[in-house]
Order: sequence, then structure tokens, then C-alpha cells
Amino acid sequence: CAVEQHLDPHQQFARAFRIVWVQLRRFNGLCVDGSVGVWRRLPGLRLGPCGPGQDERNTCAKHGWMNTHAAISTSAAMHKPWCRVQFHERPGFAALFLFIFAAAAPAAQAEDCTAGPQTGAAANAASLTTLPLNLFGRAEAGWAFYEPLITNEIGTVCEATTPGFARALAAWQSAHHLAASGAVAQAVLEPMKQLWQSRRPFVIQSKHACPAPPNETTLARATASESYGGKAILLRSEALAAYRQMVTAARAEGLLANDKQLLTIFSAYRSPAYDAARCATQHNCQGVVRASCSAHRTGYAVDLYLGAAPGFSPDSSADANRLFISRSGLYRWLVKNGARFGLMNYAFEPWHWEFVSPAALR
Repeated sequence: CAVEQHLDPHQQFARAFRIVWVQLRRFNGLCVDGSVGVWRRLPGLRLGPCGPGQDERNTCAKHGWMNTHAAISTSAAMHKPWCRVQFHERPGFAALFLFIFAAAAPAAQAEDCTAGPQTGAAANAASLTTLPLNLFGRAEAGWAFYEPLITNEIGTVCEATTPGFARALAAWQSAHHLAASGAVAQAVLEPMKQLWQSRRPFVIQSKHACPAPPNETTLARATASESYGGKAILLRSEALAAYRQMVTAARAEGLLANDKQLLTIFSAYRSPAYDAARCATQHNCQGVVRASCSAHRTGYAVDLYLGAAPGFSPDSSADANRLFISRSGLYRWLVKNGARFGLMNYAFEPWHWEFVSPAALR
């Protein structure tokens, strides 16, 4: 049998659809890594893209992969009629799909943020801006910088000081064999950091050797309107294409209406020679802020203009600037939606995003 859905663009419907796929992970045959935006095909299940010009979806289908941008994207992507889901040889999956979807949809309507461990909520309220931390080699006070990433990781819409947030965190802690207190602590953030870092192939590769840079003649050039301050911006073509898809989606949601500079690129590919010269001049490499082996040498990394705190540059690593950016609606949108476009964040720098190539994901 076959099931065809023309998806409503409403966020709640999209979230319900996502829940369906999350639940399907539990059944034999579906291998998924939603954190990096790629799903392996379920045996017996095939996605067929609909409509012309769906190059990304067709490419994924040819390789037997389901891309979350095609399968479970929200907002702008949801405005396009979605594809037919065909169950071959396993018709029982069609009934399973419909059953889980019907069960998941009511749950997507609302989340009660008042229900949960009160002690955990109280602890989070007290520690949000005071908890001593050192996740990336520099002492920090509080975890407010990482609150959007944590919220996304534990799958809640509740604010950090609510019982609902503590409830979601306790569930995450239990799933990761930690004491389910619902309270944020260094012992909780360390494994989260490892998860965030593991989604950046550059981090894994650079543990063995600094990745070789691409041939600069093969890189694509961003347009003047995509560049912050008129800089020459070079990227690998697939990274630039993903960036453009992301900007289109953000613009469709009205996130860029108030500032045309938002999401412009102020740093992308940097040659090893350029970084080496800067390190020699400024004497500040191999630290948390700047490393001699930078992800920018790969042609997959971009620094995006997300605004800046008064008196700071867009890439200032000062706590005040990082906190200002992490509290912005645009950064929170990126945290929730970046994986749709293959974009992963370096948690210490809210402006720094890396494209995860299909080759690195296989």
C-alpha cells in the first residue's frame, strides 16, 4: 500500500511528524542520526520526492538516504507538498506509520512547563548565571550561553528555569545513565559537549591530523550580498549551497526583516598560510578562541553575523557578546533548524557553523 501526505506548514504539524520518525527509530531496520540531518533508509521503506527541481532529495534517494531537510523540515520547506511514502514488501509498516502518527499528534499540541521536579527547577534557576564551568578550556560563570543547545538536546520548549525543563533534562539524564535530578551541572554538560563535538567531523579528523585544505580553485565564491563588510568569501560549493538554503528558510520566516546583514558571512575558507601568519603576528593560537589547526581551512566552516552586543565585534568571545548572541531568536532558530541544512554549531562560538558533507556522514 502507499500513503501520501500533503503536509500542513504549521509548526505543530511538523513537530508531530518529527515525533513519528523519532518513534520509528525504535523499530528494527531504521538507522538514523537525526543530529546530523541524515537518516538511513528503513528496509522496505522508500521515499519518492515529488515535483521537479528537487535535486537534493533526488540525490539522497539515489543513495538510499533520507535527508531530514526533505523528510521532516518545518516552516518554509513545509510549504511544498511533501512526498509519497511507499511501503514495499512490508505493508504492516503503513499501518504502523498511521498508528504512531495518530498517537503522536495530540502530544505535539502543547507541553506543560509547570509539571516537573521543583527542586531541579529551583537549582537551575540558581545556577543559570552562576554555575562555575570549564567546558572549553576557559572558566565561565553559568550555563546561559549553552541554554539553547541544551534545550534542543533534551527536546523541550520550556524555559530553563521551569519544572518542564527539569523534567525533560531528567529524562535525558536517565537515558544517558546519569542521576535524574533535572538539574544542570558540569557532570551533565560534559557528556552533552561530547555529543555536540562528535557531530563536527573536523573535530574527529583533527585528533589524528590537521585536515588538508581544498584546492582553492575549486571553491565557490559568495555574492557581495552574502558577505559581511564586503569580504571575499570562499566555500566549498556544497557548503555554500546549504548556506543559501538556510538563508532562504530564515528569510521566509521573517527572521531577517529587521537587519539585512543578519546571516551574512564574515569568515569562511582561510588558507593554512593565512592562519599561520596571523598566529605568528598575534601570538594567540592553540587556545579556546583560536587554534593553529582551524576548521576554516576545510572550506566547510562559516562565521555568521548574528548581531553583536554593544561595543563588541560579531566574533568577540567575550562572555557578554556570546550571551547576547545566544539569547537572540535567530541563534535559537539556527540551533533548532541547522541540522536540516547539514550545519553544526561549535558550542563555544554561537556564530561558528560547519557544514557536514555527505561523504563525512557515510
